[in-house]
Amino acid sequence: MKTIWKAFIALLMMATVILPVQAEEKTITMGSMAWEDMSPMALITKKVLEEQGYTVKLTEFSEWGIAYAALGKGDVQILVSQVNYLTQDYWNKSKNKLERVSPISDGLYQGIAVPKYVSIDSIEELNANADKFGGKIIGIEPGAGLMRDTNNAIRDYGLKLQLVEGSSAAMTAALKSAIDRKEWIAVTLWDPSWMSLKFDVKYLTDSKGVFPPSQTYYWIGQKGFSEKNPQAREAIASIYIPIADIRAINGDIRDGKSVGEAVDAWTARHKDLMARWENNKKN
Repeated sequence: MKTIWKAFIALLMMATVILPVQAEEKTITMGSMAWEDMSPMALITKKVLEEQGYTVKLTEFSEWGIAYAALGKGDVQILVSQVNYLTQDYWNKSKNKLERVSPISDGLYQGIAVPKYVSIDSIEELNANADKFGGKIIGIEPGAGLMRDTNNAIRDYGLKLQLVEGSSAAMTAALKSAIDRKEWIAVTLWDPSWMSLKFDVKYLTDSKGVFPPSQTYYWIGQKGFSEKNPQAREAIASIYIPIADIRAINGDIRDGKSVGEAVDAWTARHKDLMARWENNKKN
């Protein structure tokens, strides 16, 4: 009986060691906005995880609200997002059910931008030229932190222009249309972005410091993701892409490459770095 009992205890101890490793799911569902700053981060992370034996399904979204809803429902396990400013409203609404997995880049800038041919350089000058802008600043999604900060700028600077809510796609279309016609337009914009590279624009100086100087990109997940997926979390946490590299990828996109082709070109130029990330396996 003692021999049987000892054998049972030994098996139980082995199970407590082996089961946590075997229990980790090898399929990861990730989400990203379909933007040229975040898509590269998602695709590079996807490559690294796949090299470590994971099956990765990537879903790209066009609206933050849809992306956060998908994360909340479990349609995706992780999502690349800024949580400190740009998507703070969405984050605050669900943060008790979410976790920050790890940062992946830093240096996002946002503000009010105008085409370079527009002859003003500061937010203070908007009021004196409100008619030339049609009395409007063209915005993006209403829940974005950029919209909140722009509303704060309107208040703090006493601007007479109206902030128009919409979407990033609608703002981009309006910006392109105005530039094609050499018309004055003020938009909410961020960098790094293919728009900042494709369109010849400038950010209006913000003497009051309403807009934040820098923002961080994070992989965020449903609460408990890191605990349930420790090896995947370690792989994801090893990846960090300088914002200058995101701009370089955006430059390739501007020059005609697809996002996937631009990412492949970047990974080809950084084989040693990719190899370190891909070999960062938990012992």
